[in-house]
Amino acid sequence: MQERMIRVGSLVNTQGLRGEVRVISHTDFPEKRFVKGSKLWLTHPDSAEPVLLQVKSARRHKQFYLLSFEGHPSINLVEKYKGGELMVPESELVALPEGSHYIYQLIGCRVVTDEGQELGELKEVLQPGANDVYVVKPPKGKDILLPVIPDCILDVDVANKRVLVHLMEGLID
Repeated sequence: MQERMIRVGSLVNTQGLRGEVRVISHTDFPEKRFVKGSKLWLTHPDSAEPVLLQVKSARRHKQFYLLSFEGHPSINLVEKYKGGELMVPESELVALPEGSHYIYQLIGCRVVTDEGQELGELKEVLQPGANDVYVVKPPKGKDILLPVIPDCILDVDVANKRVLVHLMEGLID
């Protein structure tokens, strides 16, 4: 079985003529992923097979990371990568502290209240600022937004794909 690949960046455009690309980071560890020598797999809708790329140079620029890759010294060689996703194997993820989880591990978890009510499936994690927000898709009706705070999120069990929550007053109409 092929190892699961996790997205760490989106390649959104080229930058200049010397083979640099603009990348939007999807990782909490850009200092590990976007450095000289790191290896990233590029997946692209136009390509059946992922391409292994080694970072030649990396620098932060506004909201992007500007990367160049070994063996890709010009815009002509990287233009085709626009719209691609930069991935790493799941086995290369940085170990998180106890009680922390990667977002991809949370997606698809069943969300259940401390009173036994099934709320639905966790479909997205928003990161607006002060705290994350879990977006739960109920069997019918509109999405439920749950703040990721200790009073609301009681237990996260990614092994069993289950999140136990306390519904605070006002969270559901």
